[in-house]
Amino acid sequence: MEQFVKQRQSHAWLLAARPRTLPLACASILLGTGLAANAQAFNPAVLLLALLTAIALQILSNLANDYGDAATGADDHARIGPVRAVSSGLLSPGAMRKGMVITAIAAALFGLLLLLTAFGNQWGHILTFLLLGAASLLAAVTYTVGLGGTPYGYRGLGDIAVFLFFGLLGVIGTYYLHTQQLSGLPFLPAVSCGLLATAVLNVNNVRDIESDARNGKITLAVRLGRANAIRYHWSLLGLALLLTLIYLVVLPAPLAGWGCLLVAKPLIDAARALNRTHDGATLTGMLKKTAISTLLYSVLLSIGLALF
Repeated sequence: MEQFVKQRQSHAWLLAARPRTLPLACASILLGTGLAANAQAFNPAVLLLALLTAIALQILSNLANDYGDAATGADDHARIGPVRAVSSGLLSPGAMRKGMVITAIAAALFGLLLLLTAFGNQWGHILTFLLLGAASLLAAVTYTVGLGGTPYGYRGLGDIAVFLFFGLLGVIGTYYLHTQQLSGLPFLPAVSCGLLATAVLNVNNVRDIESDARNGKITLAVRLGRANAIRYHWSLLGLALLLTLIYLVVLPAPLAGWGCLLVAKPLIDAARALNRTHDGATLTGMLKKTAISTLLYSVLLSIGLALF
């Protein structure tokens, strides 16, 4: 019996951590590293610690999302997405809060080790990135939990946060950790990465648009309405691919770098499904396809740049 309880708890924590979302959290780190390698600057310790920090932050965000949606009543019996640990009773709110604290501490420790490894005793750089790290922790928690008010994810601001943290800050921050310099050209793929990550969120929000609206979770998709949210989705994909194309031409990138454009077809296939169906299971599959394509975009472009 005791073994069964332990297995049930382990399954609940794995469910709450949502491991399928973790590869997407690594996309910006991998792309920033590829950009740095292209600039002849690569530190494997920085890559490892940056990945651990990003994974810890994503798990924290997932735990907070599980807790926050249960606390605000945004999860109900009609919800399409994966089962949530707190709302289903697998974990208590108190246990989830403890899990969030432990994960936040782990993310902070990984982040501090990352900064010390990248910058040594350059305290100005460390302080700047500590502030960015604190902002990342705060954003991860307050997406659905909120601090003294409505969570920003319920006010249509989640897209902006994803674009910043999974795009500009994630990619350019990683690039700077390796190179300790800024360059204008890497901002193009950084923006593209952020736009694709935002597209992943938008598929999720279009899928859940009816239940979110019913439960007062006013995502950007709810604000726009389904038809405009789909147009918005096409704009995200189109701009991301256009900026990537400009980057590849201006660099100029090696032939291997152009392989990242292979993700255009699965991204377009998933976007077309938004027009064709309201079926939750189908859209969940398209959500996975969009997320995997975003990760592959970063991996393929990173490899191509590292080989240059």
